[in-house]
Amino acid sequence: MALGAHTAAANLEGIDLLHGWANDFDADACATYVSNIPGTTNDSVHCLDVRKLDIPSLAAIDGLAFGFPCNDFSSVGKSRGLDGEYGPLYRYGVSALDSHNPTWFVAENVSGLRSANAGSAFSQILAEMSQAGDYGYNLTPHLYSFDKYGVPQKRKRIIIVGVRADLDQKFNVPSPRPFEEMDVSAAYALTNPPMNGLLKNHELTRQSEKVVERLSHILPGQNAFTAALPKHLQLNVKGAKISQIYRRLRAEHPSYTVTGSGGGGTHVYHWDEPRALTNRERARLQSFPDDYIFIGTKESVRKQIGMAVPAKGAEAVFTALFKSLLGIPYESIPPNIRPVAASARR
Repeated sequence: MALGAHTAAANLEGIDLLHGWANDFDADACATYVSNIPGTTNDSVHCLDVRKLDIPSLAAIDGLAFGFPCNDFSSVGKSRGLDGEYGPLYRYGVSALDSHNPTWFVAENVSGLRSANAGSAFSQILAEMSQAGDYGYNLTPHLYSFDKYGVPQKRKRIIIVGVRADLDQKFNVPSPRPFEEMDVSAAYALTNPPMNGLLKNHELTRQSEKVVERLSHILPGQNAFTAALPKHLQLNVKGAKISQIYRRLRAEHPSYTVTGSGGGGTHVYHWDEPRALTNRERARLQSFPDDYIFIGTKESVRKQIGMAVPAKGAEAVFTALFKSLLGIPYESIPPNIRPVAASARR
């Protein structure tokens, strides 16, 4: 999200975006952030569990961008919502709003957030965000399909934009129409510009002979359960059969959702070559530029890429937000989730 925000600001006169502070508990993710985001230092990026972060003591900020952990809201897994270990961690974003009263905030999570705890979790989160700080926030939640915003990937995520209620400014969801002519196919993303061995994070994954043989029977768009596999190549899986397993891309379509996992056939697989994508290829599907270098082991980098917000998707949201703050008109659409007006604390 930070990369998208900085890119959006750089393309607009009147927005001077400066890094204040950041937090993550993964050391490699912190190192990647410091290596790529302007103005960051090892001191300003606090690498620790957010539950140990002294939020009130942090420097004053005008804006806050955060993705609160999605583990307990994802449709993959037990979906414990607010009853899980990670579900309640959104409150640390609310705590930052309470402590610093920024002008705006942008929060991100998976589409499953709406259905967690039979819908009550999402309502509670929106209520607490709308009541945060000294003034409250007017919220515009929207389920974005990022392939409609220039990202070569079908990735749906809820973005909640909040603008402080004492300000005479309103955020509108940006229209996808300006992006309609963009080629968001997987083939275009992975071949323009051509990729070469000099790129960072572009190491091939070693494929076993059995995986190569299995992929040779899977057509583009198929997975290990929909392809006509010989018996010795079939997976012995009981219960749910996840469509991502050994699923090959379709060259002329956006990628399916890139995830932070990698084992058990979840790497994302090339449409033509019998292999998993490299991390740099996965990063392109997440719309990261090739000069954005990820720090860590190949497995760590794969996780960082899969858990990220697509850079171009974030840029579209922040461009609209910054135009709203500047009073610049832009083409917009109605939100597909009901907006929430600021309300007083109960």
